[in-house]
Amino acid sequence: MFAKLPRWVLGGGALLAFVAGIVNACGFLGVQHQGITHLTGTTTLLGIAVGGRDVAGVLHFAALIGAFMAGCVASGAIVQDSTLRLGRRYGVVLVIEGVLLALAVPLLVRGDVSGDYLASAACGLQNAMASTYSGAVLRTTHFSGTLTDLGIFLGHRLRGLPVDARRVRLLLSLVLAFLCGAVAGTWLFARLGYAALYVPAAATAAIGSVYGVYQHLHPQRRRAGG
Repeated sequence: MFAKLPRWVLGGGALLAFVAGIVNACGFLGVQHQGITHLTGTTTLLGIAVGGRDVAGVLHFAALIGAFMAGCVASGAIVQDSTLRLGRRYGVVLVIEGVLLALAVPLLVRGDVSGDYLASAACGLQNAMASTYSGAVLRTTHFSGTLTDLGIFLGHRLRGLPVDARRVRLLLSLVLAFLCGAVAGTWLFARLGYAALYVPAAATAAIGSVYGVYQHLHPQRRRAGG
């Protein structure tokens, strides 16, 4: 599966993981002190709110989950295919992600939780866009599964079993990029506060725009990609 991945997926996936690391760091360092790019902790907090009969908490965490899912739905509707290849409408998804992150900033600055929902939807868009390729799972916003796969490969290597070195390099690059993004997000948040989200917003919007221009200038690649 991973042998079929085009080379541009490695760099693109790492960049998206870096962006997600910045966003998630801002989420933890912000007023709410919670992750934005994944749903494991959010779902746990929703369960705690239900168990504690915290109606406001239930509504908030359910809305976060719903926003992430809405982003996934939108991505699926825009890209319309699970095969990663040049020609798909990734540029549109990336521009929308950048817009959502930018719109989240003023809301978060004034303490409006709607900003969290916009950021969560942006992460849903991103993760759904890069989730699958011919059955090979790629994640750019959370890494429990990625680290699990790496652990399995290490176990295989210890037993002398064959390991797909290219897949290991790809997974490691995603994890390291996310970690570097979290470091960068910490540095940015300390200096800019929630305005730090303008950095990943600008990055994704710029990449999406460049991708769109490239596809416009190379229509033959657009037709080949679908």
